[in-house]
Amino acid sequence: MSFIKKNWAGITLCLCISVPVWFLGRLVPVVGGPVFAIIAGMILTLFIKDKSSIQSGITFTSKKVLQYAVILLGFGLNLSTILRIGKQSLPVIVSTIATSLIVAFALHKLMKIPSKISTLIGVGSSICGGSAIAATAPVIDADDEEIAQSISVIFLFNVIAALIFPTLGGALGLTNEGFGLFAGTAVNDTSSVTAAASAWDGIHNSNTLDTATIVKLTRTLAIIPITLVLAFVRMRSEKNKAADESGRKVSLKKIFPMFIVYFVIASVITTVVMSAFEGNSAALDTANSIFGFLKDLSKFFIIMAMSAIGINTNIVKLVKTGGKPIFMGFCCWVAIAAASLGMQHIIGVW
Repeated sequence: MSFIKKNWAGITLCLCISVPVWFLGRLVPVVGGPVFAIIAGMILTLFIKDKSSIQSGITFTSKKVLQYAVILLGFGLNLSTILRIGKQSLPVIVSTIATSLIVAFALHKLMKIPSKISTLIGVGSSICGGSAIAATAPVIDADDEEIAQSISVIFLFNVIAALIFPTLGGALGLTNEGFGLFAGTAVNDTSSVTAAASAWDGIHNSNTLDTATIVKLTRTLAIIPITLVLAFVRMRSEKNKAADESGRKVSLKKIFPMFIVYFVIASVITTVVMSAFEGNSAALDTANSIFGFLKDLSKFFIIMAMSAIGINTNIVKLVKTGGKPIFMGFCCWVAIAAASLGMQHIIGVW
């Protein structure tokens, strides 16, 4: 009862924002619900003078609900299908991820951009936009303004990519398979991948959407190793810090992202169930319905968390400090597109 009494007002406010934003995101997928949620939260917070009664629930939503969203995201990943169909795209995926992380790290050092924002933009650009940021933020203990800034940067280049990549692909003479691979590896967020591939299909009367989606889901798997590496780096840093502070003990259990372990378990459950039901169409339809619902619930939870993050974000400060992160996002975006096209040319998929 104390939990409900303490958190209900903030959670309810985030829920009230999220329901209309969910439908708005479906109407305008190139922008997406998470971005609309952050914007709505940032605007609403300008009119809230006293947050004391809602702050606890908002914090719970921005932290814990975000982790629940990542766990449920695992139910949308059939590992065997993704690896079977998407393995040919692995060289391109690995090269684009490595390129983005290297560019983000280099600019972090050269331009003195804060490390957490640099990490979020690098990971968000290279893997899967908002979902990767959602998974990484709790691991590196990023605050709400850092998350909002990173999501905003990713959103900007998502929209640009969805609008210009179909025309760019045509000008470069990409085949349907080539553009599917390009969209799946060079566009950040799933909704924007879908928008770009759908636009290409409309122009060329093709079916690249399936290819682009599978490649994008294969990219999503990179969340697992990258977040685990970041977790171990943070644990090592905290242990060293504790050793320097007169032997102060640090709780590794609190630092290690157990929600990532649960995300992996959810993926394994999906894979095992779908493999077990292979050949049984009725059972597969039921499993797809259940896992589809859990995946949609994951997306809704992300929208709820982003609305809470928006409420906790100072929009004036965000605008004032946004120049360097936007430049980093631009550099990562251009580098990923170039790496994708270059690797496709090398392996002969064009």
